[in-house]
Amino acid sequence: MNYNEQDDQAGLAVVATSSDGLDWLEDSVSLLAGDIDLGGSYGWWCDILPPHPKDDIGSVVAQTLSPPAPPALAHAHPSPTIASPAASEPSPRKRKSPVSGSGHGSGNQRRRTEQDRPGGGKKGGGAGSDRDARWAEQLLGPCAVAVEARNLSRVQHLFYVLGELAAFSGDANHRLAAYGLRALSLRLPAAVGPAAAAAVRVPAACECPTPSFAGAEPRLFRASLIKFHEVSPWFTLPNTLANAAISQLASAAPRPLHLVDIGVSHGVQWPTLLESLTRMAAGRAPPSVRLTVVATPPVPFSASPPGYDFSPHLLRYAKSIKLDLEIGRAASLDSAHGFCTAPDEALVVCLQFRLGHVTAEERTDIIRRVKDLKPQLVVLSELDVGGNGSAAGEFTARLELLWRFLESTHAAFKGRDGEDRRLLEAEAGTGVAVAAAREAMGREGWRDRMTAAGFDQVAFGGEAVESARSLLRKYDNGWEMSTAAAATGGGGAVALRWKGQPVSFCSLWRPA
Repeated sequence: MNYNEQDDQAGLAVVATSSDGLDWLEDSVSLLAGDIDLGGSYGWWCDILPPHPKDDIGSVVAQTLSPPAPPALAHAHPSPTIASPAASEPSPRKRKSPVSGSGHGSGNQRRRTEQDRPGGGKKGGGAGSDRDARWAEQLLGPCAVAVEARNLSRVQHLFYVLGELAAFSGDANHRLAAYGLRALSLRLPAAVGPAAAAAVRVPAACECPTPSFAGAEPRLFRASLIKFHEVSPWFTLPNTLANAAISQLASAAPRPLHLVDIGVSHGVQWPTLLESLTRMAAGRAPPSVRLTVVATPPVPFSASPPGYDFSPHLLRYAKSIKLDLEIGRAASLDSAHGFCTAPDEALVVCLQFRLGHVTAEERTDIIRRVKDLKPQLVVLSELDVGGNGSAAGEFTARLELLWRFLESTHAAFKGRDGEDRRLLEAEAGTGVAVAAAREAMGREGWRDRMTAAGFDQVAFGGEAVESARSLLRKYDNGWEMSTAAAATGGGGAVALRWKGQPVSFCSLWRPA
């Protein structure tokens, strides 16, 4: 969706469900007995505030966007002094929770009842899919345009309005306002210059109270990953498709299997694959499996906290199912070449959700280095998002995707709030804050890039697609998947959608 500044109109291996698939985490999960129930009961739910009068959000948005924007500044120097919004400007009402206790339940977080939401009662995140009810985007889009146009007075006004409405807990609109506002505040210095950005008062609401993935407590980090894979197909469906393709390759010519993991699985993808390998017919299973985890530039969902190491648990699980498994770690793709010297191995590279947040030059370099490994198969999974070439358009596209994450996560957790859900949402929110140089690309753009790099796309087998389709039935019915046949230029990639809107895709590639 595009925005016009003149009228400021709104625009933008699955963890097995069986107990066997989680045996590898038995020791870790047992530590959580007093803290979290992975089956669906949670110990960290925030208390819900009593019902209170509705905020007239629609009126606030209309009043905020209706005045014509002041002329954009022609230059950045001298930096203007930005005053607080005048008393005559709309002052949206926002009910904040009282400051009490500590941790994630304090500060300016807020909770709203179902009846108190704009568009309340609609399934999947409070505001439904009706764009008229998605007021956060109606404010964030024009704000991104104002940032790109260096219209600091307009930026200050919209920062003020968004700061009054933003909250890191509550319905999807309030959460989106909070993460979008935080992303714009981080982008501001690069867009207008540090001196001009310093003159803009950034609301306190931009300070996310939830730690990043790298700052999480390891037990909460592990539990959050497992829970998310259980309740949402966001990562589970691509993992399932990848594992099915790897199993098919492994059974075609039994030989040692080498997996190069350049993804965001943190080990959660692999138990199901390992189990499926042991269930192959006699003589078809690989005699051994090597897993090499490769570090690349950090992106959302890629970091892990100090002290988190899935290797001992996965090795223990492999031993319990009598599978010869070796795990290694490479600091970079260059050093990964030292792990890929056995000519008799079937080499598979899983490149999942890592390239969408790096620069175009970094993408080209990583894909080239992956090809240099001479893999038999490359699994590429990425977010399906595309901008229009401008910084505001790229921000809008990522904001749309974040809305789908927040809305679907609300449905997955059945509206319940907790530290595990907030940890995941905070990490997803970092994807909106990436610099505009990280060009957003849709599925077609990735296909063109991989083809140009010397790869041919191959289709998933029918059994893999049917397994993924069957898996999807266990999740909220807002989820759906589609396949793009090679005859129509899709190459057989499988796309994941939320309420008809694109989320991600999973595709298979071989060196041409």
